[in-house]
Amino acid sequence: MTSTAFTTRVLDVTTGSTETVADLTRDCAAFLDEAAQGRDGLLNVFTPHATAGIAILETGAGSDHDLLAALHDLLPADDRWHHRHGSPGHGRDHVLPALVPPHATLPVLAGRLSLGTWQSICLVDTNVDNPHRQVRLTFLG
Repeated sequence: MTSTAFTTRVLDVTTGSTETVADLTRDCAAFLDEAAQGRDGLLNVFTPHATAGIAILETGAGSDHDLLAALHDLLPADDRWHHRHGSPGHGRDHVLPALVPPHATLPVLAGRLSLGTWQSICLVDTNVDNPHRQVRLTFLG
């Protein structure tokens, strides 16, 4: 759906067979170049998956790896989970969105993301059973 006030696009993201923090910041900025056309508004980033989330964090300096390590500590991939299909410990992946929500809404000023210096928009995916994800970007302005 496209109008002057509301534009949306779906990104197809391949996360592979390992736990991943995928930086989507460039994709979001490219979307806004087209959709926002210099306007102020909001960017909503949403992933329609029960085992993935959207996080705003620093990447490239180890924070992405630290996040995955922290999630491993909080949500170990063992047999404690009631949800038992898939890879061993897969039930933890279904708890992930309670800690890393499947959405984020960010301010857009003059058509650009209003992020802090070190902030990036990331898809967090600990589910090694599903290597293909979608992320919906929506600009409202």
